[in-house]
Amino acid sequence: MKKGILYGLGAYALWGFFPIYWKFLHDVPALQVIGHRIGWSFVILVIYIFATKQWNDFRTVAFNAKTIGIYAIAGVLLSINWLMYVWGVNAGFIVETSLGYFINPLLSVLLGVIFLRERLRPAQWLPVIIAAIGVIYLTYVYGRLPWIALILAFSFGFYGLAKKLAPLGSLYGLTLETGIVFPIALIYLVFVQVNGTAGFLHDGTTVDMFLVGAGIVTTIPLLMFASAAKEIPLSMIGILQYIAPTLQFLIGVFLYKEPFDQSHLIGFGIVWVALIIFWVENYIAHRTPVEPIPELGEG
Repeated sequence: MKKGILYGLGAYALWGFFPIYWKFLHDVPALQVIGHRIGWSFVILVIYIFATKQWNDFRTVAFNAKTIGIYAIAGVLLSINWLMYVWGVNAGFIVETSLGYFINPLLSVLLGVIFLRERLRPAQWLPVIIAAIGVIYLTYVYGRLPWIALILAFSFGFYGLAKKLAPLGSLYGLTLETGIVFPIALIYLVFVQVNGTAGFLHDGTTVDMFLVGAGIVTTIPLLMFASAAKEIPLSMIGILQYIAPTLQFLIGVFLYKEPFDQSHLIGFGIVWVALIIFWVENYIAHRTPVEPIPELGEG
């Protein structure tokens, strides 16, 4: 189990430090960054599957109409989530992006009630309501709806809903998801290369390395998470999942000096209280805390 915990810590820590990585690409349009992230992730995943001699297994379970349909939806939702996250980070909204992943577990529960007819215990409604109050309060503080956080939470929440119905594990699932949207990403990247607006091969070797590396930083924590999930209980995953948004929040406030005053602290504090109540209630009820978010890391 110790090895599994280390894998889990490593995966969520890497996801937590994502803002620093994407900041190196702040001069590249977010849509191009996501195009490269999709493209290089797919290439690396396919190479990994071939290298580990899993291609026949992957082809057998992935290439059917129903599975492709589910993962097409998942791929679109994941692309929206990635695009919003990278744009939010490079536009100076790291703190707000972290809020999206803090409220995501509670939103996922609510989506389960609405779409899967799952039932909540009376005490489980309390943190959902409290989190909603926190979002309403932050709307007042920001002077606008925290739409970046909500888009991230909803896209990842619906992504999780799609994954709930999906038959594949994290490795095969992400390979199929990125493979489905890969042609669109490739066409777009070719287009920007032709019209001369591409960052890749035009903005220096460092930018090129970080764009190619986007695939690596996507796949490594995913594979670490997949290994961790096999060796440690869901209760531990449920605890570890909050490492990433916590690190993102701290990076936004202390490294990039994003605005965060007492009024923001109150709003985030309300959401954090909701998460604590939710986790404790779940632990008491089942002795196995909150289920993990979908088989993929933030951002």
